[in-house]
Amino acid sequence: MKKEIENFDVIIVGAGIAGITTAYYLQKERTKSSYLILESLDNYGGTWYTHKYPGIRSDSDLYTFGFEFKPWTSAPIATADEILKYLGETIKENQIDEKIRYRHKIIEAEWSSKKKSWILKVERSDTKKIIYFSCNFLMMCQGYFRHNEGYTPKWKDMDKFKGKIVHTEEWPENLDYKNKKIILIGSGATAATTVPAMASKANHVTMLQRSPTFYRTSTVGTEELVERLNKFTDDEKWTYGIVRQQILINQEIFIRRCIEEPEVVKEELINEVKKILGPDYDIEKHFTPSYRPWQQRITLTTNGDLFKSIASGKVSVFTDEIDKFTSNGILLKSGSEITGDIVATATGFNMNILGDIQFTIDNKKLHLEETVTYRGMMFTTVPNLLWVFGYFRGAWTLRAELLARFLSRLLTHMDNLDVKKVTVALREEDKKMKLLPWIADEEFNPGYLSRVMAKMPKSGDKPEWVHNQNYWYEKDTIPTINLDGEEFLYD
Repeated sequence: MKKEIENFDVIIVGAGIAGITTAYYLQKERTKSSYLILESLDNYGGTWYTHKYPGIRSDSDLYTFGFEFKPWTSAPIATADEILKYLGETIKENQIDEKIRYRHKIIEAEWSSKKKSWILKVERSDTKKIIYFSCNFLMMCQGYFRHNEGYTPKWKDMDKFKGKIVHTEEWPENLDYKNKKIILIGSGATAATTVPAMASKANHVTMLQRSPTFYRTSTVGTEELVERLNKFTDDEKWTYGIVRQQILINQEIFIRRCIEEPEVVKEELINEVKKILGPDYDIEKHFTPSYRPWQQRITLTTNGDLFKSIASGKVSVFTDEIDKFTSNGILLKSGSEITGDIVATATGFNMNILGDIQFTIDNKKLHLEETVTYRGMMFTTVPNLLWVFGYFRGAWTLRAELLARFLSRLLTHMDNLDVKKVTVALREEDKKMKLLPWIADEEFNPGYLSRVMAKMPKSGDKPEWVHNQNYWYEKDTIPTINLDGEEFLYD
């Protein structure tokens, strides 16, 4: 029996920030291209839809996280509900909702050089029915971690704990923590959000971290700038553009300082925390990291709310390692025991590499670790596929918009050449190039990356073969890439 296949020019995987961005620019710049968004969840928004832990909010400002084409007009730090509302408005205003198929999970993607197309095997999560789609180009916008599956280390005797153990990514909506003693394991962005939110209702919250993290205690004058500009005009788009550019400039200056004068920046960040916690708090032990600023993500707190919760006595911090769980809590390697009714683990997540989809190219299984990344968006030997992976030190949207517009330009170039296939390949000058890990450890080294680095593509020592993390470089470079360069092979 011949299987029915729906065909589109472009299929976008995922209806989150990147998927919505791509759809918008395809509609604007490629009016004759047919496209479809396949989303495995039953709603748009990705992270902002699946994460339900207390206090969930953005950990970057919405002036750069928001779309360039749709001004963000509220506070720079937003809740998940506010972000979902914004995304929903964008989808509706641009009729993107008509192009989204929810509960469609791609299981397999097979490229055929003979047909110059991808064949996608898709499971309907509501009916378990298997259906098929084909497309000439595949845009991977599925994000980078597995929704509803957090990473929790296997500590000794976890089964002996009498209370509940919950990962923040798998938070049950009906979990009652009012007047309970909470132990939260972790110190990153999720912990910084969840701890102060829970402290307002819980009996007490203990934040248990293996090692300290860098924090910022404010959005560095964003609200003040918006207020000043609003005195001159009520043009929201103009204000949004100015504020967005100023934030980007400030971020770039700060990142450069982290590299060029890390000890100075380190002292500044720690002093922000000292101002709230006071001179008697053990800042050295609990809030002085061993790595340089931005070697791991710097966590943003809303007006220092985490530290205000600590200063109030509602939150305690332990910096130690776990020996084992006990019936009433956790025994630390120092010999101390923390007791609690609920243990919340904010210990990271598991990356999904290319959406955990099984890829084959002309009947051969794709081994991504054997490829080389082209500017962090394409891979050698992999045809007609663009992968959206954002900036570690900036809003995901910034790179999503650059790559969405690059896709439109690449497709138009292929039309002009009358070709249906494009791959990237090492040029003659690159053949002896030293191959390196996808991201250098000294550049950025969080646990979720180190756990999968062996499965990631390689990078090189030339700009074309590096996943660059500098928006100011890429905003000028990506729009001017020479599509007739030797690295592009067309058929």
